[in-house]
Amino acid sequence: MREFYPEIEPYETGMLDVGDGQSIYWEASGNPAGKPAVYLHGGPGGGSSANQRRVFDPEKYRIILFDQRGCGQSTPHASASDADLSTNTTWHLVADIETLRAHLGIDTWLVCGGSWGSSLGLAYAETHPERVSELVLRGIFTLRPIELDWFYEGGAAAIYPDLWEKFVEPVPLAERGHMIEAYGRLLQDPDAEVRERAGVAWSTWESSTITLLQQADTITKFTEPSFAVAFARIENHYFQNKGWFEPNQLIRDAHLLKDIPSVIVQGRYDMCTPAFTAWDLHRAWPEADFTLVPDAGHAFDEPGILDTLIAATDLFAAD
Repeated sequence: MREFYPEIEPYETGMLDVGDGQSIYWEASGNPAGKPAVYLHGGPGGGSSANQRRVFDPEKYRIILFDQRGCGQSTPHASASDADLSTNTTWHLVADIETLRAHLGIDTWLVCGGSWGSSLGLAYAETHPERVSELVLRGIFTLRPIELDWFYEGGAAAIYPDLWEKFVEPVPLAERGHMIEAYGRLLQDPDAEVRERAGVAWSTWESSTITLLQQADTITKFTEPSFAVAFARIENHYFQNKGWFEPNQLIRDAHLLKDIPSVIVQGRYDMCTPAFTAWDLHRAWPEADFTLVPDAGHAFDEPGILDTLIAATDLFAAD
């Protein structure tokens, strides 16, 4: 089984003004003369992390990470009481990726992402296929109603009834028929304590279910109040708006990617983004290599998933 490449630090970082009063944090690590690759983090609102650099061979790749609008080290941060998310949409993020690519003087790059990062990777590649040399996507998520209903409206409660009970606790009983909408109200409440309680409950639910077995350090990171509120607010904003996608858009338009060498990686026991979405994408886009990892959940650092991801980036490093 392949493991993470050794820890590395960025050789360059910056803040890029992308308009609308937004500045995004970006970093470059690995080989400045290597093959360009950009990693798209999850959430939306999850922010980048050091381990995301480590799915690429640092001797062969110029590795670019960035924090999407409102999260991580990007500013303004969505945890602020007056945070305005009106200019934080999928299509603003797609434009930000292009702005960053041009800023860094990159012609084409490998695009890698998981969970929400797979959604954004598909949206970007379907909009700018000429800028994508390869795609490596994991834990496929396309924000269709069936996907959102599964995880946030009670489907996954069949597997995690104990955790679901804690998730619904902050929501008044009469409002529990529409959890995403109810949480949207709580996360915008003028009372900071209400916002924080809702943000921590939302983030606890997700961080407790994204791994095959619960990981205490993951839950601790997700439930730090500032992170939790920003994460929950951004996710909820995107989910209420169905990603600003037309029905089934990302899978419908997958044919636009048929000439891009690509890999799809999916854990069979992924409770956050169930395998039916990856399968639907695979059927619509048979040109992409598809791996259904038999003993994995959602997280990218689970052994079978990590092994397949690094095999893909190693393969594409030579191209």
